[in-house]
Amino acid sequence: MELDGAIDGSDDSEEAADLFRVVGRQVRLLRERAGLTQRELGERLGYSEELIRSLERGRRTPQPEFLDSADDLLSAGGLLRSTMEDVKRAKARARVKHPAWFKDYARLEADAVELCYYSNHTVPGLFQTEAHTRALYAMRKPLLDDELIEQRVTSRLARQTVLTKRPAPMVSCVIEEAILRRPIGEWDVHEEQLQELARLGGLRNVELQVMPLDRPEHAGLGGPFILLTPTRKPQVGYLEVQNISRLITDPEEVRILAARYGCIRSQALTPRESLALIERLLKDR
Repeated sequence: MELDGAIDGSDDSEEAADLFRVVGRQVRLLRERAGLTQRELGERLGYSEELIRSLERGRRTPQPEFLDSADDLLSAGGLLRSTMEDVKRAKARARVKHPAWFKDYARLEADAVELCYYSNHTVPGLFQTEAHTRALYAMRKPLLDDELIEQRVTSRLARQTVLTKRPAPMVSCVIEEAILRRPIGEWDVHEEQLQELARLGGLRNVELQVMPLDRPEHAGLGGPFILLTPTRKPQVGYLEVQNISRLITDPEEVRILAARYGCIRSQALTPRESLALIERLLKDR
């Protein structure tokens, strides 16, 4: 669920683009000083020649792991590594331009005082780590190009500030146990994602529950959905499946979803039991 748009042409985005171009020029100068071609640098760091080319032109967001590895390989003396925090802040400030079908939901989400998620296949977008998000987009079929993947990763991470804004919204989330057991992006990425779920589940404004696989009854077999309550406005629902989205505002339809969500929560493990399950999976790993 939850597809995301590209970065818009706002002042924050322009500042971020300027920073990425500066970092890209630094990478190019250091690479040339080391006598390496773009292909050779990519091969030594485990990236494609096209990615190196795009990064040097400022068209790609330089990721922390790239800056860290490139700093060592190119003997930059900490020059590239020192830009990591600036790049991170620039990404966070960059606002998102959502596609038309997503704009209404995104506007309501940013203003929400309460968010309720039921997810059966993936970790909800606001709970995902950067590596997990990137792995999800990389496995999409049809394939997305690298540039679009980076845009969508950046936009999803930018939305996550909703969880920590002040005043913080009340957030509840029920996810299927299968999500905890499927190692999206391989085990290192999955382990980091489990740790992030444990951290978020410990926040005062977040209640995370797991629907165990052994439940003989399940009220959520109709599929995933989101309920959100904007400030001083009625609760609404949101559905998204197979790239088809629908914002639900009809009071009766919203009432049915809310009642269904209540049943799902009652059938799931408690928040305490759910966090204990996540901790056990991490320990077994």
